[in-house]
This record gives sequence, structure tokens and C-alpha cells, in this order.
Amino acid sequence: MIPAPPVPVALRPYVAARIPYDVRFGAPGVHRGLPSTTLTLVLPLDDPLRVAWAGRPSTLHAAWGSLSGLHTEPAAVHHDGAQRGVQLALTLEGARVLLGRPAADLSGALTDLDEAAVPRPLRELPERLHAVPTWAGRVALVDRVLAALAAQRGDHAPRAEVARALALLTSGTRVSEVADEVGYSRRRLSSLVRAEAGLAPKAFQRLARFETARRELGRRPLAEVAALCGYSDQAHLSREWSALAGCTPTTWLREEFPFVQDRADGVPAGSGHDH
Repeated sequence: MIPAPPVPVALRPYVAARIPYDVRFGAPGVHRGLPSTTLTLVLPLDDPLRVAWAGRPSTLHAAWGSLSGLHTEPAAVHHDGAQRGVQLALTLEGARVLLGRPAADLSGALTDLDEAAVPRPLRELPERLHAVPTWAGRVALVDRVLAALAAQRGDHAPRAEVARALALLTSGTRVSEVADEVGYSRRRLSSLVRAEAGLAPKAFQRLARFETARRELGRRPLAEVAALCGYSDQAHLSREWSALAGCTPTTWLREEFPFVQDRADGVPAGSGHDH
């Protein structure tokens, strides 16, 4: 775990987490990147990040800046026994402000910064990061670049009613009740959520529930996690975990949890490449 100051207050609407990582696995291998309601931006040190969608080796690519939009399948992150870098979890508002586009444009995408055509300061950030010798300096550089982008772009927040709908969906409110709350038909709500996040309301809500389960997994019995997160029972939780993470909760706890547990506090429930 690398000590780092919290995300600056001015960036918190856009950056759910900013995690400097230095992970030692002991041997080459692959670990899982979990789906999330945030976009994942990884800036690796030492070597390009090699990542693909799990079970689809043809999608493997290496990049000094890896960007993934919202997705409902796990990623496979290849490593040589160790990884270092900085990982960012960007909110939907952060996609608009920092990337200059709605998250829907990157839904299901696994790409690099050049292909994603992000603003130049972000494309130049990996090379600048490599020239900084300390973790404190690297984190400070990332924060400065993001703060400058946010200041330049001004207010590009999603429409207030769409932001409200997304917050209600994240909290577990039924889709029909969300539509009533924001004053839209279910069809109109679905169109607006898709345009912002790239997912239908129920799919977005599914990711939010998975994130909550991910936060609790390993900290209480599986049956309690299932009840707390709104799954019908433990079997339902296991089926959803297998579908979204590519393994059962028990397998994830055994293979991935020790590394996740060692990371800095404040990591969102599902953090994309999940270092």
C-alpha cells in the first residue's frame, strides 16, 4: 500500500478514487478487473499495461495509458509478477469534464488514450509521469493535470434529472420509481441513462449492486452480503458474481482479495482493472 493524500475536494465530483499501486504477485500471471459504475484509467510505470476482456485473447493490447468504459464482463490484466502505476476511477461526470465526452461513448471499450482521443494533457501524462522519481510527485502531477482540465472545461455535468436518476438507481430504487421521481416515462428514462452511461437502467443498477457486494465481500458471511445488497439469496449472489466477475465469490476471495485488501482505503467497490 502506498500512502497518498485523498483526492482533492475540487476533483471529487469527477474522480471517485486515485490509487497509486505497487503490487508484488511473486510470479507472472493474470488477475481480474471487475466491472464498475466508474470508468477506469490506468497509468502504469515500468511496462505498458497488458489487458484484454477475459476469455477474449484477441482483445489483448498493451498501453501506457489504458482506459475502459462501463462494462458487464471482467477484464484480464496480465503481469510479470509485479505492477506499479496510478489508477483512476472516473465518475460519469468526470468522463464529460476530464475526457471531454459522455461515458456512453466508451461503453464496453478497452482502449488506450490515443485511440480514445482524450485531451492532450491526458495523452501526455504517462510520459510525464515516468520522469517523476517519487510517489508523492507522481500523485501531485496527476492531480495538477486533472485540476487544470477541470478548470478549463467548466461545468459539463449531466442534466440534473439524469444525475438524480443515476443516484437513485445506484441506491437500489426500482426503475419504475426512479422514472416517477424524475418525471419521465420508463422509455424516456432508459434513453437518457443509455445516452449518459451506455447502459440501460437495469444494467447500471446491476453494476451498482455488484459494487456494493464487492465492498462487503470478505468482511461478512456471503449470506449476509446477499441480503444486504438485495440479492434474493446467496445462490443469486453467486450467479451474478460469476456472470460479472468470471468466478465465484469464494474463488475471488481466495485469489484476489489479499491483494485488494492491501490497497489504499477509499477504493471504490468495483474499480475496473482492480489493482
